Amino acid sequence: MDQVDRKIIAALRENGRATYADLGRSVGLSASSVHERVGKLEAAGVITGYHAMVDPNTVGLGVTALVGIHPTDTATEDDVAEALGALDEVESCYAVAGDEAFVVKVRVATVDDLEKTLGRLRRIPGVGRTNTTVVLSTRFEGRPNNAGLDEGRNGDA
Repeated sequence: MDQVDRKIIAALRENGRATYADLGRSVGLSASSVHERVGKLEAAGVITGYHAMVDPNTVGLGVTALVGIHPTDTATEDDVAEALGALDEVESCYAVAGDEAFVVKVRVATVDDLEKTLGRLRRIPGVGRTNTTVVLSTRFEGRPNNAGLDEGRNGDA
């Protein structure tokens, strides 16, 4: 992966709907050259997919919580992670260092729904206890981190 690939990735992280022509103009290549490079990045597993970013509130998911998962002594992390992945309300799951084995991001419609979800989380074999932090507001989320991908954009080059 060279510097041009890194610029293409940075541009796609900011606008996943950019055309190959737009990308080409931003990196100084033809649309066909960008198309070929993007295809190689996808085949190599660097670009893993494209998705629409949706405001959770507008689709009825107004409550967000971060839940720390404390395992039991007999828990296997793979089994717990698989069970967490089976819950639709769990949007993200991070294996972390410290007392907790995982931190998950949960999105639900109401606080009552959060209580029900926490009950389901606690019933997963291998989950000893949970520690929940309810998000009051989101200042930013899901922004592209192009550090190291886009030299010169912030005066670094």
